[in-house]
Amino acid sequence: MTESTGDLVWHKVAEPGELEEGRAKSASAGTRFIALTHFQGQYGAMDNHCPHQGGPLGEGSIEKGVEGKCWLRCPWHGWDFDPLTGQSPGGHEDGQQTYPTEVREDGIYVGMPAEPARERTVSDVMAETMVNWGCTSVFGMVGHSNLGLADALRVQGDQGKLRYYGIRHEGAAAFAISGYGKLTGQCAAALTIAGPGATNLLTGLWDAKVDGAPALALTGQVQEQVIGVHAFQDIDLEAAFESVAEFSQTVHPSSNHAELMTQAVKSALVHRGVGHLVFPDNTQVVPAAEGAKAGGPQGRMASDRLGPDPDALSAALDLMKTAERPLIVVGYGALAGMPEVMDLAEFLNAPVATTFKGKGQIGDAHPLAAGVMGRSGTPIASWFMNECDLMIVFGASFSDHTGLYPYKKTIQVDLDPMRLGKRNPVDVPVRGDVGVTAEALLDMIRLTRPKATNQRGEIAERWRIWRDEKTRRITENREKGLSSAALFEALSRLAPEDAIFPVDVGNNTYSFGRYFETSGKQRVLMSGYLGSIGFALPAAMGCWAATQDRSEYAGRKVISVSGDGGLGQYAMELTTLSKYQMNICHVLLNNGELGKITKEQRVAEFPVWQTNLVNPSFSGFARSCGIHGDLVRSLDELEPALEKAIAMDGPALVEIMMDSELI
Repeated sequence: MTESTGDLVWHKVAEPGELEEGRAKSASAGTRFIALTHFQGQYGAMDNHCPHQGGPLGEGSIEKGVEGKCWLRCPWHGWDFDPLTGQSPGGHEDGQQTYPTEVREDGIYVGMPAEPARERTVSDVMAETMVNWGCTSVFGMVGHSNLGLADALRVQGDQGKLRYYGIRHEGAAAFAISGYGKLTGQCAAALTIAGPGATNLLTGLWDAKVDGAPALALTGQVQEQVIGVHAFQDIDLEAAFESVAEFSQTVHPSSNHAELMTQAVKSALVHRGVGHLVFPDNTQVVPAAEGAKAGGPQGRMASDRLGPDPDALSAALDLMKTAERPLIVVGYGALAGMPEVMDLAEFLNAPVATTFKGKGQIGDAHPLAAGVMGRSGTPIASWFMNECDLMIVFGASFSDHTGLYPYKKTIQVDLDPMRLGKRNPVDVPVRGDVGVTAEALLDMIRLTRPKATNQRGEIAERWRIWRDEKTRRITENREKGLSSAALFEALSRLAPEDAIFPVDVGNNTYSFGRYFETSGKQRVLMSGYLGSIGFALPAAMGCWAATQDRSEYAGRKVISVSGDGGLGQYAMELTTLSKYQMNICHVLLNNGELGKITKEQRVAEFPVWQTNLVNPSFSGFARSCGIHGDLVRSLDELEPALEKAIAMDGPALVEIMMDSELI
């Protein structure tokens, strides 16, 4: 409560009777921090920062000193001040500024001079530039070495230009912005302090880097004058981020601040990786130059819809004309070009399989869909890879997980030249945008008489065989929990057709790839090349943020999927879901162990060792965090629990007890 009289603004700083006689406390009066004292029946108010080391005087105690006089003693180094006048003993000139107090019926008030207008800083210029580039969601933790930057972000948030989400661990912030980048192709930002706050980002940022997701890291730093002299939390952050970041620079008082932020965001977008800026504490509050302008993307970005080389197209056409059983394989890199790829597939009547990272880019009900390739895949995709005489691969890079046969005739199309022939030579590498290239190939093949046969009937037959097998697996019951086939059959039916699915790492992931059938409008995100456990829940936070500030994702349900090992890594972020009422449904497969590691030990013929887990009641923990939590132990409980959780307009968790053998 505040009011103005004359030159003073009066702030209520304590309730009646709140502060006992002979005690002190810290209090906020507007944006200023004061020490409030109650001594000899009177109240005193002084600046809270000790002039020597900045110690908070309100956390000190009123004690007897020499000659029996009582003093307010600084808790950091013991210097004394008069509790009411702020004067120090011995006539020293380091006394504290004091402010008038009033005792009113409703509490204690302190009169403060009106606060001066907030001065625009270099952090403001950089925050404005970031927002201009469309980076409007920030996940992070405010702390002592990023306060100036945090205040600039606050201003953007107060103006409705930015949303800030306070997390419980910086690793979650990194996975959140990685998930955001994978979903949208745009940047979200992570804010940390110096030292451990910054280094906690590295795993999630590596996830963004290796999967080609734009992300922006904003790390606080110690003051410039103590960098490199082993000060508290002093780490060479440029060196620490050198390998993971496409752009990593320290912000200095004399830097071109708008341009630094522009380069960081542009590097993240163009290179589909991490932009990183280091903000020394003292730099953050440097006043901006008069008239300093924020930057933006105007005139700084060009389209990446680059066409392929005509000779490469001609070579690809020669293979396509003679192929009788072509198979089209699409990866995550084909996402934007799927309409053109599907036009080509329709003309050739060719099956379309996806990598696991590409799952969901074609609906499984489509007559040309062949499911997922590889270890997380379906026997349908494997069948057609075995039977094909040509693979036409769009936006995939032949990882071990996908398991594409290197001896098959192969055309590979990708915008990134380093992904062409990455693991083995291919017959025809074609560099170009997937959509532009697929459209060009279709235009050319239409002018010929290709030998491709119509494989639609075979596709339907292979799906019938696989779905019959899945139905048999649904009813398997060893009285040790549900089967993965049963869970993902139900989730396939109940999930909204445009839901967004961040999935974790482990047996839960393999089962999702194998059993869950996508609509073609859903999105599936994962920690692909890094394969980091714990990805799903924080990535879901990033995806939900995208539904709040990007109209193309508005209203879409986010459903994250993990095992108990994965959720255990970032379970405290359930409180973040609760705080911001994030509309996320988390589906938890609880089998009481690190099931994937158990399986790997058995396959390698090692004894099973140290993979069992001691778990809390995750559904109970969810409820204690203020979100909906439900426990499923039997098949008849599954569908009602999923239906209720998915329908909720807010955070929910469904804990499902799983049989670790029925995956």
